[in-house]
Formats: sequence, structure tokens, C-alpha cells
Amino acid sequence: MSTRGHASPAQVEQGLYIAYASLAALAVVPIYFGSLSSLNKWKNPEDKSRKIKRQIDDSEDEDEDSPSESLSADDTFKFPILGSLALFGLHYVLREFDHAYVNYALTAYFSIMGLFATTQVGVNSLTAILRLLGIKVDAWHINLAKPSQEFYTAKFTLVHLVMLVASVMLAGYYAATKNWIASNIIAFSLAVSAVQVFSLESFKAGIVLLGGLCISDVYWTYGSSEILNAVVKQVDIPIKVVFPRLLLGLPLGKAYKFTSLGLGEIIAPGLFVALCLRYDQHRAGRKSPSLGSSTGFRKPYFIASLMAYVLALGAQFYVSHTMLAAQPTLVYLSVGCILSVFLTATVRGESKQVFGYTSEAGLAIAKAKKAAQDQKRRLKAEKQRAITRRAAAAPRSVNRLPNVIKEELYASTSSPSASVSGDSTPASPAL
Repeated sequence: MSTRGHASPAQVEQGLYIAYASLAALAVVPIYFGSLSSLNKWKNPEDKSRKIKRQIDDSEDEDEDSPSESLSADDTFKFPILGSLALFGLHYVLREFDHAYVNYALTAYFSIMGLFATTQVGVNSLTAILRLLGIKVDAWHINLAKPSQEFYTAKFTLVHLVMLVASVMLAGYYAATKNWIASNIIAFSLAVSAVQVFSLESFKAGIVLLGGLCISDVYWTYGSSEILNAVVKQVDIPIKVVFPRLLLGLPLGKAYKFTSLGLGEIIAPGLFVALCLRYDQHRAGRKSPSLGSSTGFRKPYFIASLMAYVLALGAQFYVSHTMLAAQPTLVYLSVGCILSVFLTATVRGESKQVFGYTSEAGLAIAKAKKAAQDQKRRLKAEKQRAITRRAAAAPRSVNRLPNVIKEELYASTSSPSASVSGDSTPASPAL
């Protein structure tokens, strides 16, 4: 119990345990649901008969694939560099301009981003709940087109409208109050959306991403912590999930003190965990081409990586709690997730298959890049052949000017008449 306006050590200790458990839940839940949302309906790559036309079905469109952005190893290599540059840039802006105006701009930006993210996450969640309850919701389709081209097409339901209104209210409430619960909802939605939309195309890309962020995190924690701390203290935006260190038993008149976990420490490992789930689907789909939208397949790599994330996060909390010092969280999480895949692949004897895996989207992108390069080479070769043909077909022009010059020079210096003529005889020297 609190004494003279102060919480007892036992209350503080208990409050920290609750905060750690809550942060772990706020990290694991978006990774889990974001990973499931990143799954598309399984389509056997070897089945050529799947090239059929898509028809819009107003009654059911449940198997529609979610759009995603595939990330290669080259893409993920840039992330730590761009993140560090952004942090340096933000530190410079905060140093040169009024903090209040910078926070206004960042709050407006993240409120808009959060509006879209919370709308999408809310639509997915409510749609799944209504589907389980057997409630059918009518859908409307919008198509903007001209006879030769379709500009835009979209589908929306009453659920979209409800969630859009709720998200606008939430974003406005957060911008006005900076309430920590509203901030957590926006950060949670951003994490789910990021794990769903961005997909690593291979385990090589995942290792490059986590390895690069691991090095970056060590640098910012130990090498340049003053810049990181200055930015964290001066910026109040939903780029982290927070929880009060003492939620229950806080003395009256005391403000909450928070412990936090950055979105980067959720999203980056979350992308790797989602990759493990898609690889599990790939394995199951190869064995059962009719897998479709089912998620009932075995998930050894997904479970191993998710459990490794939880254990690594717990280890980081324990070390931070006992040493009372900041720790590079991504070092724990990155090493844990990568080792979980290595160990699982080794035990199952699938190392070659795991580290040789490339997603269907990655293969399609690589194929498109190769086709573009081949087309570029063909065009260059055709252009060179055309130049050669034009040069061969053009009439040869003869320049006679050098011959004329030579003839004139010969006539003026080597004429026999000039050497025999008496006029050219040199005069005798005067006596």
C-alpha cells in the first residue's frame, strides 16, 4: 500500500510485472494477427490451369488476396540506413525549430496514417466476427472507367463506413488529448497493417533486415544514445506502445510513468515471423495443392519463431529490470528469431529448402526484372543493328580535296620548266 503519497516497493515491483506482460501482449497480438492477414489463398504455382478470369461476386468475395509489397534483400539492406538518416534528420529539425510545431506536424501525419490503419484493421476484425456469426453484409462496388481503361475500382460495405467514422473520431481524440490508450490503438493498428502489407520474399532478406537493424540498435543504444534519448523525449507520436509502470495503486495527484516498446521492435521481427508462416503454408501447399484459404496446416516455423520472440522479449525485460539500464532490444529479438529458424530447419533436415526458398511474389518480381533486362538488351541490339544497316546502305562520299591540294603543291614546287627557265637563275655576286 502507498505511504504518504508514495507507492510501496512491492507495489512498484508488481506494477512493473503487469507493465511487462501488457507490453508483451501488445507486441505479440499484432504480430500474430498481422501474420495471419498476410496469408493469401494458396495457388499451386505448377497448376497452369489457374489462369482463369476473375468475376465479381457480390454475395461472397472472401478469398480476395490482400495487397502486399514484397521486400528483397536489397530493399531490406537499406532500411537500417534510412532509419538512421531519419533519426538524424528528426534530431536536426527538433534542434533548429520549435518542438511544438514539429509535434503538430508529426501528430497530423500519424493521425492520418492511423486513421487508415485503424479503419483497415477494424474492417478486417468486424468482418471476421460477422462471418463467424453468420451475418451477411451487402457490398457496394465503385468503378471509375472510360471505354478503353479502368481508373479505379473499390468495394465497401456498411462495416467500412462504421469503422471510418470510428477511426476519424479516434484520430481526432488522440490529436486533441494525446491519450495513451488512443495512442496504443493507433500504434497497434499500424503494426498489424505493416506486418500484413509488407512481406519478405526470402529468409535471406529477413536475415539482412534483422541483422542490419541489430547493428543499428547497438549503435543507437551505446554509441549515440544522447540523440536517441533527445528525440524520444521531445516527440510524442504513436511510434511505440506504452503502459503505465504503476497502473493500480497510483497515489492521488501523481502522473503516470510509462514503460514502452518501439514499433520497430514489433514490426521488423513481425515481418520475419510472418515469413515463417507463409513458408509453412508453402510447405503444406506443395503437399496438398487444394489447400486454398485453409489455415489448418502445420506451422513448425511460425510457432518456433513466435515462441522465440516471446522468450527473447522476456529476456530483454529481465536484463533491463535487473541492470536498470537500456538494452538494445532488437539484438535479443533478432538473434532469437533467426536462431529459431536455423534450429528448426536443422532438426527437421530442411536447411537447404528453407534458405533456398523465395516467395511466389519474389519469383514473379525477379522474372519481371529479368524480362525487362532482356527487353532492354534486345532493344539495344536492334538499335545497333539498325545503325549498322543504315551505314551500310548509305552511298559513300568521296572527298577529293586532299588530292587537289597535293596536285597544286606538286605543280608549284616541282615543275621542270621552273628549274630550266633563265629568269630563275640566281644573280652573280657584285664585284
